[in-house]
Amino acid sequence: MELTGKIALVTGSAKRIGKAIALALAHAGADVIIHYNRSQADAKATAGCCRLGRSEAESHLCIPIQADLSKPEQIEAMFVAVGEKFGRLDVLVNNAAIFKRTPLETLSAEDWDSQMNLNARAPALCITHALPLMNDGGAIINITDIAAETSLAGYPAYCASKAALLALTKSAAKALADRGIRVNAVAPGAILWADDISEAEKQTVLDNIPLKRLGCPDDIAEAVVFLIQQDYITGQTLRIDGGWYMG
Repeated sequence: MELTGKIALVTGSAKRIGKAIALALAHAGADVIIHYNRSQADAKATAGCCRLGRSEAESHLCIPIQADLSKPEQIEAMFVAVGEKFGRLDVLVNNAAIFKRTPLETLSAEDWDSQMNLNARAPALCITHALPLMNDGGAIINITDIAAETSLAGYPAYCASKAALLALTKSAAKALADRGIRVNAVAPGAILWADDISEAEKQTVLDNIPLKRLGCPDDIAEAVVFLIQQDYITGQTLRIDGGWYMG
């Protein structure tokens, strides 16, 4: 897919990895909708960065949009707004997620539901509401995690939610192939440290990465752009993890 002039929505793109994805898509020529929940100032700043180098007449095409993706009615309203403003959607990147430690000894139903709802249910509903706006030949990218296929002690709800998203990727890829809509996943490894990780845990992670270093958000963004642009790839997961998946 040639991205120039295409309309792309990236969930959770006010900052961190989502921001890098939005900027990469804008740099490739797409008009990007910056979804956020609470980070309004960051979303406006990211939208401004996406507009850099564009004419004043084009500056309205990269915009922020707010929605709490844990609420199905707000997901629906977001896509209604996209349809009213743009009339179509060419690319959907499901990036928004919760990464929260939930040890099995203290796991609550609320912990489980909150991560499953945002990390798995929300992407499914986003795809459902995006489809009426997508012309044949669209592209959907789900940001999963190598934890969907390996293990991450202390994070069972997160791992399960990302495994569900991986299964959704494959199911959607088969279901939508007849429409020419491709669905793929990018699975990051260690890209940004969580706030609650100790120095000892950081070292353990690095010891298990063959390349012995973290990746960066741009590594994920480049993988997303690659999968969107390659028209004969669907149902695949591209691991960006420095070799961590190999064990």
